[in-house]
Amino acid sequence: MERTGPPARFTGVMAAFSAALLAAGGLTALAPSAAAADTDLARNGGFESGLDGWSCTGGSGAAVGTPAHSGTSALKATPAGADNAKCSQVVTVQPDSAYTLSAWVQGSYVYLGAEGTGTTDVSAWTQSSTDWKQLTTTFKTGPSTTRVTVYTHGWFGTPAYYADDLSLFGPGGAPAELPAAPTGLKAGTATASSVDLSWTGSTGATGYNVYRGDTQVLSVTGTSATVTGLTAATAYSFQVAATNSAGESARSAAVTATTTAGGGGGGGGLPAHALVGYLHSSFANGSGYTRMADVPDSWDVIDLAFGEPTSVTSGDIRFSLCPATECPNVESAAEFKAAIKAKQAAGKKVLISIGGQNGQVQLTTTAARDTFVSSVSKIIDEYGLDGLDIDFEGHSLSLNTGDTDFRNPTTPVVVNLISAVKSLKAKYGDKFVLTMAPETFFVQLGHQYYGSGPWGGQDPRAGAYLPVIHALRDDLTLLHVQDYNSGSIMGLDNQYHSMGGADFHIAMTDMLLTGFPVAGDRTKVFPALRPEQVAIGMPASTQAGNGHTSPAEVTKALNCLTKKTDCGSYATHGTWPALRGLMTWSINWDRFNNGEFSKNFDAYFGG
Repeated sequence: MERTGPPARFTGVMAAFSAALLAAGGLTALAPSAAAADTDLARNGGFESGLDGWSCTGGSGAAVGTPAHSGTSALKATPAGADNAKCSQVVTVQPDSAYTLSAWVQGSYVYLGAEGTGTTDVSAWTQSSTDWKQLTTTFKTGPSTTRVTVYTHGWFGTPAYYADDLSLFGPGGAPAELPAAPTGLKAGTATASSVDLSWTGSTGATGYNVYRGDTQVLSVTGTSATVTGLTAATAYSFQVAATNSAGESARSAAVTATTTAGGGGGGGGLPAHALVGYLHSSFANGSGYTRMADVPDSWDVIDLAFGEPTSVTSGDIRFSLCPATECPNVESAAEFKAAIKAKQAAGKKVLISIGGQNGQVQLTTTAARDTFVSSVSKIIDEYGLDGLDIDFEGHSLSLNTGDTDFRNPTTPVVVNLISAVKSLKAKYGDKFVLTMAPETFFVQLGHQYYGSGPWGGQDPRAGAYLPVIHALRDDLTLLHVQDYNSGSIMGLDNQYHSMGGADFHIAMTDMLLTGFPVAGDRTKVFPALRPEQVAIGMPASTQAGNGHTSPAEVTKALNCLTKKTDCGSYATHGTWPALRGLMTWSINWDRFNNGEFSKNFDAYFGG
């Protein structure tokens, strides 16, 4: 959140990926013809059966009718962000045997290769081909190799490529057999939004698909999984199937589990549709100071901006009212506290917001974590507040190199923040209201980039809020991402969306309510939040922040998300009438703008 008038920054600038390619490519010359006794071992190499037998990273692949090298279908795969659109297939082979891999391709920087050969993995590529071109390479398997992976892929930042008539000629291996269905499926710990599952593995299985009802929700390699994104106090049925190169087994016997009733992750005593606003309590800017008693009744959650640390790494958070020299009409501390009680008596929630643009908080040590808990508790107790808003921006959160799984973070500033908030929730109980206001850079950008990335060089702050949100989802009352001061972000449609109109809010919110693969990895899916946990963050006026959205466009966004009307070109993955509401920076700027934002909210939801 910005203290001062129109900000012109994007919180983080993504370190660009280099477009430089390998100095030398694989073989491109045609290899000798395969021996007559050899057979084509590739399954569905002409993509006439869609993607049967193939797996494409990040959902990047599709079977299309045009162009096709032969037959009626070909592969189209589209690189996006850190995903090079790799489509692969595991093939059963014989040890110590020679193979010829070939495919027809079209596009820029298209690769064909084989890995796991047991000798030297090989690839061939073409720099640019506007017409169909054949790539061929050969390899020999190792003395114990029985399976290899053949693949195609493009390159980062390039358009879609096409592939067709992929073949692998050589001696066939013993055909893989479908594994038996897993047994012993059991449900373990259940929370308000997750259930732990475990089962006995199947001989010959290389992975397992987890089903909730008839919907596949996870693919894992081990014999346990945690299904998340569930609704509190709800019964679910689960099954598991084993997989290998031959396909998927029958499903296991079903097990039923019921999620718990939940606590602070629920509504937190909020109305069905809530309006959240930040109140400039500790500073002044061009919007003017607003006394707590003068906050209009439209506002359901009032976030006091801001509690800030004594130093970046101290964890010692302090809050005080704006000095009279800066805010001549500031009320006394006693008047401020009395006004808070009056708001609460009227059903409003008043929270301390920690951070903001200037309040960098890095809990690098457990000592800082403990100081954070004690100092925030002191503020909550002194002013009689309902809870905490986390508005960490700038360099407060970033991921250490090697911290690549949002489900199991290892970076101290992330781990300590999660621990600190859990301690506060445990201290104040189920009535504790917890909200978060991250920027898109720290959340939705994680769909493309997470931390410093598999090769390094990315901004380590990318997606850094995801482990915090995920670990605290059962305690989270509201997530209201700042859909402003943002660069263009890729949505679930693999298109970039820019702030300022309904489309941006629709695409960004759809990601939160649908879930998304992190860094394009479909084995690491950030689960959907419940609609009552989500509000949309917007500037209250053109002076409040870049990305102001007109009332008409706000209404379109709400119509699309709650009624599936006015969606424009973006197709949402659901309809969420229980979407909690809107957040804005700020109450002060809305009053400065004659209440345009809050009046539009009240008119829409009948406030």
